[in-house]
Amino acid sequence: MVRLTRIYTRGGDKGETSLGDGSRVVKHDPRVAAYGTVDEANAVIGLARLHTEGAADDMLSRIQNDLFDLGADLCRPEGRKGGELRIVQAQVDRLEREIDELNQGLEPLESFVLPAGTAPAAWLHLARTVVRRAERLITELAAGEPLNPLAISYVNRLSDHLFVLARHLNERGGKDVLWRPGANR
Repeated sequence: MVRLTRIYTRGGDKGETSLGDGSRVVKHDPRVAAYGTVDEANAVIGLARLHTEGAADDMLSRIQNDLFDLGADLCRPEGRKGGELRIVQAQVDRLEREIDELNQGLEPLESFVLPAGTAPAAWLHLARTVVRRAERLITELAAGEPLNPLAISYVNRLSDHLFVLARHLNERGGKDVLWRPGANR
């Protein structure tokens, strides 16, 4: 567990930061970009939670905790000390179960959904796009060095989950806003 008694350390004042294993890298290192974008997605989910309650809020709370697990996974290179906290299959499986449950009550899509609708749905669509960016950064990182493959599975499934949950919240509070190709020509 982390214990912070001081927030600033001055250790990053020259453009470097420490990874979870204590090694130092530049702040624009691909690994730092990947887990930093995961953190950004987590913050957007926090904004969505300002507008959710009940089961949806419980799901998002678990996801936020998982995203800290994912950040811990990404900040420790594979095979180095202290890498015990990794994304596991059970976390991916839970997302899949929740996607299936949420999707059961939704109308089939006949068009793409615009990122709009209710306030929580709009925030979740933004979170989904940030998760997709994180996924691109994580897969780029994985192309150059060993990485927990379940980290990639988790973010891939998470973007689907956020999309379906946004649709579910739109069904309760309005309707999805559908793309109408060429409507403004």
